[in-house]
Amino acid sequence: MCVRIKNFAERAIARHEVREIEQRHTVDGPRQDVTLDEEDDVVIIYNRVPKTASTSFTNIAYDLCAKNKYHVLHINTTKNNPVMSLQDQVRFVKNVTSWKEMKPGFYHGHISYLDFAKFGVKKKPIYINVIRDPIERLVSYYYFLRFGDDYRPGLRRRKQGDKKTFDECVAAGGSDCAPEKLWLQIPFFCGHSSECWNVGSRWALEQAKYNLINEYFLVGVTEELEDFIMLLEAALPRFFRGATELYRTGKKSHLRKTTEKKLPTKETIAKLQQSEIWKMENEFYEFALEQFQFVRAHAVREKDGELYILAQNFFYEKIYPKSN
Repeated sequence: MCVRIKNFAERAIARHEVREIEQRHTVDGPRQDVTLDEEDDVVIIYNRVPKTASTSFTNIAYDLCAKNKYHVLHINTTKNNPVMSLQDQVRFVKNVTSWKEMKPGFYHGHISYLDFAKFGVKKKPIYINVIRDPIERLVSYYYFLRFGDDYRPGLRRRKQGDKKTFDECVAAGGSDCAPEKLWLQIPFFCGHSSECWNVGSRWALEQAKYNLINEYFLVGVTEELEDFIMLLEAALPRFFRGATELYRTGKKSHLRKTTEKKLPTKETIAKLQQSEIWKMENEFYEFALEQFQFVRAHAVREKDGELYILAQNFFYEKIYPKSN
């Protein structure tokens, strides 16, 4: 069964714990533990960065969950705060690892990276993510706050009524387009440490790079989203079988488009690129892009302008002792 859960994580956890207690006290006797095959004992966490085509990608997961038999759960934090309290971190880790009825599970939400190992978890979830050119992401978010998108056009946005263009905002030194607003992708990958959210922290940048390489299964880029989906389908078919074709042909492949967005001028871009914050965020983006392209180069081949996933390229031999 495919499940859409978009309530607060804490409410979902509370309902789950109450249900467990009730089941343990039914006349049918103690609750029997759910036994999972190794293939089903899997959780993916997509801690999505805002305005990186995350809705478009998440809709692929929703469209496939019934067919591929897994669950999709939205982590909806209060006021979209990407940093969880310590007690919520404990609840979330416990929930994700022990909620067997929701496995295999695909969790997604605007939360920063959380290291499950520090909570004593033996089997950690699989982290994936997508990032975007930092200035393009900020421009998209700026107009999104004012005009929304074609996904929910009737919804009133926080800055609705402000007609100032991004160029005008930068020229006037506005807070919504300040270089500090670029600081988002680094802390999302860095995690829940205080230094991660210290704007311009070199330590946070290096920690984000470390986590990207060591803690994330795959990180794609918005500009090459189809290739990201193709690699996920090849590597994790339990979840993403059929995703590439669905993205290419489905109506939801580019579902969410920010309205009234105007591209910034070269002067505006040059001004933002003078800031140290842009240089760090761009360094992280280029680092992620290089890693993604490296993974792709070793996973696909090109023929007639099309990319094809490589077949298995290893085998076993000289197996001893010989069987009788």
